[in-house]
Amino acid sequence: MLRHEFQPGRLVAGACFTLAGVIYAGDAGGLWETPWFVIIPVVVAGLCLAGATGAVTRSIRRRRGPGRGAPTAVEGADRPV
Repeated sequence: MLRHEFQPGRLVAGACFTLAGVIYAGDAGGLWETPWFVIIPVVVAGLCLAGATGAVTRSIRRRRGPGRGAPTAVEGADRPV
C-alpha cells in the first residue's frame, strides 16, 4: 500500500532543480565554467514542464473518476467509511 499518491509533476520539478544543483556544484568544484545566466532557463523550463506534467496528470485522473483513495460505502450505512 502506498503512503501517498504519485505526483509526476513534482518528480519533474525535483529533477530539474537537481540538475541546476549539479551544474552549480560542477562550477564550484572547478570541473567546468558555468555563466551565471545558465541556471535561469534550466529552472524556468523545469517549472513550466512540471506544470504541464501536473496539468496532464490531473486531467487524466479527473477523467478516470475516483480511484483507489476514494472512500467506499458499507452496506446499510448512510455515509462512506
